[in-house]
Amino acid sequence: MAIVGIGTDIVEIVRLESSLEKSDSLAKRVLNETEFRDFMQLSKLSGVLTRDNQVNTSVAKQCRFLAKRFAAKEAAVKAIGNGIGNGVSWHQIEVAHYETGQPFLKVTGRLKELFEEKGVTGAHLSISDEQNYAVATVILEAG
Repeated sequence: MAIVGIGTDIVEIVRLESSLEKSDSLAKRVLNETEFRDFMQLSKLSGVLTRDNQVNTSVAKQCRFLAKRFAAKEAAVKAIGNGIGNGVSWHQIEVAHYETGQPFLKVTGRLKELFEEKGVTGAHLSISDEQNYAVATVILEAG
């Protein structure tokens, strides 16, 4: 197997907070329909305590959710060498999870065409968040 591309992105979670407190327009722009539905479900989970006994508000949960997907999508388009634009939109990338919790990418539209043109046969996604940051790495392979 040959590596086609590697992409990494990091997002400062707090930078999304002020935007999400005002409206969900950023979330609607970045998330596809399925992801946005999951994002909205998080507003029903406010008041849960975190590991350090801090109240985890719905906005905080939504910020983490959005930051991780933003980072994953940016990492994916960096790995393919295109970026958002040039026929590729945020909605053409979905971050989904296997039953085990492992994340994976679903791609559609022009991005799927780019994957096919470059012979991508596998996409590996790793996402993590800790305190102030969310980070994602995508490795694309062929063969």
